Formats: sequence, C-alpha cells, structure tokens
Amino acid sequence: MRSDAARNRARIVETARELFRTRGIDVPMNTIARHAGVGVATLFRRFPTRDALVIEVFAEQIARCQVVLDDAVDDPDPWHGFCRLIEFTCAEQLKDRGLTEAFLALFAGEIDYEKRRRDVETAFKKLVHRAQEAGRLRPDFDYGDLVMVLLANGGLRNAPPEHAEDLSRRFVVYLLQTFSTEGGAEREPLPPASPLGLHHVQRQGEDA
Repeated sequence: MRSDAARNRARIVETARELFRTRGIDVPMNTIARHAGVGVATLFRRFPTRDALVIEVFAEQIARCQVVLDDAVDDPDPWHGFCRLIEFTCAEQLKDRGLTEAFLALFAGEIDYEKRRRDVETAFKKLVHRAQEAGRLRPDFDYGDLVMVLLANGGLRNAPPEHAEDLSRRFVVYLLQTFSTEGGAEREPLPPASPLGLHHVQRQGEDA
C-alpha cells in the first residue's frame, strides 16, 4: 500500500473509532468520509462494507472482551469471575457506545453471527451455573438478567458526562449486592424472568 493510501486508511479508522464511540456504529459512511477528509469512493475502496470497517475498528477491543469472558468462565472462584465480568462490561459500555453495540451485534453481517452469539450466551450461562452451584449467586438469577443490566446501565449514558461513570460504578455495586446470596434468606423472591437475549439489545439499539 502506498504511503498516502496507508495514511487515508489510518485516518478513516481513527475517525470511525471516535464517531462510533460517541454516536454508535450506525453513523452514515459518508459522514465518516467527510470527517476523515476523504472521498466516499476512497472509503469504500478501503472498506467495501460497514461490517468491514466495524471489524477493523473494534477487532482488538472485541478480542479483549472475549478474553475477559473466557477468564471469568475459567476463574476458580466463579463469583469473582461473575463480578469482574459485570464490572468490566458495564464500564466499557459507558466509555464506548460503539464497542458495546459491536460486541452485542457480534458483527451480524458475518456468516457465523448466530454461532458466535450462541457461544457468548453459552459461556455466560456456564458462569452463572458455576456461581450458583458455589452458593454465591442467588439461585433465581436468570441469564436474561444480563440484558436487563445492559439496558439499565446503558441508560446512564444520558446522565451528565462528568457523573455517568461514577453513577455506573455505584449502580453495579448495588446490583452485585442484590445478586449475591449474602442475606438472601430474608429476600423476597423475584418476579418471573424476562425471556430476553443479546439480540433483543441489538434490536433496541437499532430502534433508538
């Protein structure tokens, strides 16, 4: 790749990363091209589809999210792994709207989209089961509660920017205390769980 072409590519990726972070991954491609100072044709020569650009922008971060999930599932202390995963996911969601959307969508344009989503769901269910077997996670916690957490925490992005992260950290502590079995004998049973999955969060983002 010629040096000018390489510079254009790098500028497109950095511009897309910033726009995805603040606006989400549905930013129009022509908007990205304009902010990057390149023509739309140049952008599409480098990245023929939006999915190709999203993958390039978030590949490293998505890999890091996968490592955190794998480490949580393999943690000898499943409650510690569960807490770390919830804390990490909520913190990343507040910092980067685009990353969360990319991770939840799991690059829907890829052929193996359904398999990748099922793999994430299966891994989280395994972690939940281990934490419940260890007696640390309340037995009525349901996999769909993860979606509730993401939807609720995502709403904190609407708070004043200087307060959003502090609010999120406090919110997560409240949640984890509620999910814990400590003091659980005195707690009222939860209402039935909602049958939501990660694809529902993706749809909610698309409708916003």
